[in-house]
Amino acid sequence: MDLNDQAASGDVEDRRGGGGGRKGLAVGGGIGALVVTLIAGYLGINPQVAQGLLALVAGGGQQQAQVGKGKADGYAEFSSKLLGSTTEVWTQQFRAAGYGKYSAPRMVLFEGEVDSEGCGVAPSSVGPFYCPPSKKVFLDPSFFKELESKLGGSKAEFSQAYVIAHEVGHHVQNLLRYDDELAKFKRTEGENAGIRLELQADYLAGVWAHHAAEKIKIGQADIGEAITTTQAIGDDRIQKKMRGWVSPESFNHGRAEQRLKFFMQGYKSGDASEAALRRFFNKSVRPLDL
Repeated sequence: MDLNDQAASGDVEDRRGGGGGRKGLAVGGGIGALVVTLIAGYLGINPQVAQGLLALVAGGGQQQAQVGKGKADGYAEFSSKLLGSTTEVWTQQFRAAGYGKYSAPRMVLFEGEVDSEGCGVAPSSVGPFYCPPSKKVFLDPSFFKELESKLGGSKAEFSQAYVIAHEVGHHVQNLLRYDDELAKFKRTEGENAGIRLELQADYLAGVWAHHAAEKIKIGQADIGEAITTTQAIGDDRIQKKMRGWVSPESFNHGRAEQRLKFFMQGYKSGDASEAALRRFFNKSVRPLDL
């Protein structure tokens, strides 16, 4: 992947580098810390799910959210160019599919914890996430360093790109109102209902990669990184690693094979039509059977 010819987005705010901010929830220890640890490995965590978990682990006292003035470590530039690429692709795809004008999300880089301006104050441990009310993607770049470590020390730039594209996928869902449909599925599917949104976001990340491939020179090695990443972040893989057993009824992101399947389908087809996206909300198909 080569972002040298990609224009940067002006919609990235780097709040790292110290400073004070608004007060919010402080995450306590004990069982709460265990819950946060269990969700720390997830990519694209739905803040509606995360807030329910954080409410369980919120402890006494309050901490200051970081504001800061940014850091010159390359992550802001990388994130700006990647967001610029997703904006170009989704502007074109919204026009082609007849969805109307695409409005890009803002991205906030933070460290420690952040006020999501609509989904509560979240610690870095929840991983990258998108907040529908504020229409912002939130990311602590230290997550990328952990990702590199888990993938054997490689720079894993395309895996980082996949993370951002997945979160932008949640923004696309928000604009197209797919996230509004989740409530009616949750009544019968419980936590499994979230799988519908997450697999659709993986698919949307693949659609972005398909249309961005030529401009930013996405190659087979990059797709290999994405395959390794999607295989590592399924609910089944994470639960097995973290606690030694798997509980399918608590899945909310999908199995590793599902996440890989739909990312690759999006990448190969590039199809962002309503028919392609609507299938993730087929009432006759259970989320774990998608």
